[in-house]
Amino acid sequence: MSSPRHDAASHGFRKSNLDFFIPPPQATYDWRRQDIEQRLLFAGGRFTKVNGLLAGLLAVLCTGVTYGLLLLVSDSQLAAICLRRGPTPYVIVFLFWWSLTTLFLKWQKLHLQRRLLDIDIVPAEKQFVLSADTVDEVTGYMAKIVDDPRHFVLFNRINVALSNLRNLGRVADLDDIMRAQAEQDRSAMETSYAMVQGFVWAIPVLGFIGTVLGLSEAIGTFGSVLDASDDLSQISSSLKGVTGGLATAFETTLLALVAALIIQLVMTALKKSEEEFLDATVEYCIRNVVGRLRLTEGMSPATT
Repeated sequence: MSSPRHDAASHGFRKSNLDFFIPPPQATYDWRRQDIEQRLLFAGGRFTKVNGLLAGLLAVLCTGVTYGLLLLVSDSQLAAICLRRGPTPYVIVFLFWWSLTTLFLKWQKLHLQRRLLDIDIVPAEKQFVLSADTVDEVTGYMAKIVDDPRHFVLFNRINVALSNLRNLGRVADLDDIMRAQAEQDRSAMETSYAMVQGFVWAIPVLGFIGTVLGLSEAIGTFGSVLDASDDLSQISSSLKGVTGGLATAFETTLLALVAALIIQLVMTALKKSEEEFLDATVEYCIRNVVGRLRLTEGMSPATT
């Protein structure tokens, strides 16, 4: 039994451009329902940008849980550092969780953005011609896959480029538009890490502040001991207060440095993953859009 394509060719029928598009996935990508911030009833940041208020509230919750668990093991060294070393550790723990919740939300949003790379927005058949005449077919197919292309990095970039296709005179112009969009997306990605990078800077500074407070306490206590008594036995027993101040100084710094190190490692791994996603998006656009564009009579030849 001959295939429908063979029958159409044998009768001289030309395959319509619409026939090249495969049926869209049954489950469309709905940013309003699938974005993690939207699901938690908060305004979702664009692309992978995170709602700072939501991340802060989650950090408050995580900080409360952390100190609740520390109270159960109050005799441990970690509990002593976090509970009995002044106010600085409380701020460090809060900023630590605020950074991690921000990175977690970004990871979830990036996962949603990555899924669109598996969709061929332009039919793979060589017979399909991407031109100003078929732009509406591509954008219409895109609208069946996502609720709004503006919420997705890949489809937003393609949509912006194709919407200007009728005004372009060269294939290189389309490539220029996509490269400009790529630079804008990369700049937005760098900006989205600004708050976490600020926390990575602030946390060690808080640790040094704790160190200064601890040393000040130790020195003040030591001076009071010397002024209060000349008896060596009394001085040696009173020096326990001095060692407490030194413990505050060094343990606060240790907590801050460990927290900053963990955040930096997680942020570096996530940022690398997001940069790879943006590179894959550029490659996708070059292979599936710029490389598939064909000039029509109303457009002048491309120049190099």
